[in-house]
Amino acid sequence: MSAQTNTWFITGSSRGFGRSLATAALKAGDNVVATARRPEQLADLAEQYGDRVLPVALDVTDAAAADAALAVGIQKYGRIDVVVNNAGYANLSPVETTGETDFRRQFETNFWGVYNVSRAALPLLKKQGAGIVIQFSSVGGRVGHAPGLGSYQAAKFAVDGFTRVLAAETAPFGIRYLVVEPGGFATDWAGASMQVDDIPQDYRETVGAMAELLRGGGASQGDPDRASDILVRIVHADNLPSHLLLGAGAVGMALNYSRSQIAEATAWQAVSASADTGADYPVDLPAVR
Repeated sequence: MSAQTNTWFITGSSRGFGRSLATAALKAGDNVVATARRPEQLADLAEQYGDRVLPVALDVTDAAAADAALAVGIQKYGRIDVVVNNAGYANLSPVETTGETDFRRQFETNFWGVYNVSRAALPLLKKQGAGIVIQFSSVGGRVGHAPGLGSYQAAKFAVDGFTRVLAAETAPFGIRYLVVEPGGFATDWAGASMQVDDIPQDYRETVGAMAELLRGGGASQGDPDRASDILVRIVHADNLPSHLLLGAGAVGMALNYSRSQIAEATAWQAVSASADTGADYPVDLPAVR
């Protein structure tokens, strides 16, 4: 892709990673269809970069709107080279006390929004015979276990599984995928965008501790502008991993989790294999740890 000017389609472009990534792509000389619920928040980018940026209104939970926004981008630039599903948010509360409406609403944006935009993009990318889809997940979408973020992390796990299937299904069409897994970054994700409900006393040790960590900025060491520049460089170099961890903390968490998965699968290997017809059975369970 490095030999051409790329056209990016980025959801959630008004702030956070979406804003940083739109700016990085524009600085690199690319075109950007910058979508947001309130595209007027992108007026300064339009003023600075002129015809190379197209602000478009988009609520990713509206499938028809996703189709329409992509069509506007195609009409303007002729093709879409990179689709970025970045729009998302999280509220923090225990699963037990999170209202079903709130849990579902988060999932609508964080998973179904990705589904809507990805599905709308597929016919366009297939017709081109090429394209990259970048899905913003989280290191939590790989390792889980963040108290208070049940809906958000469930959606990110779903995004990863969904994208793995898409990659297998669409490999013959020249479409490639990158799942981005950031750790803590200095965006508004844990700020005004996040609603923190009253946390019951019996969840103060787990969910309460997570709320204090996030609101205190202790998990936000990453630089979104630098991370966005990395993503633009990867696209231009045409060197695409299937997954990209961002931030040293994310790398450490992922490696520790992978090691623990391997150790557990190995410890239980004989028991797992004994479930097959014809295998030795029963076998001893591993020693209690």
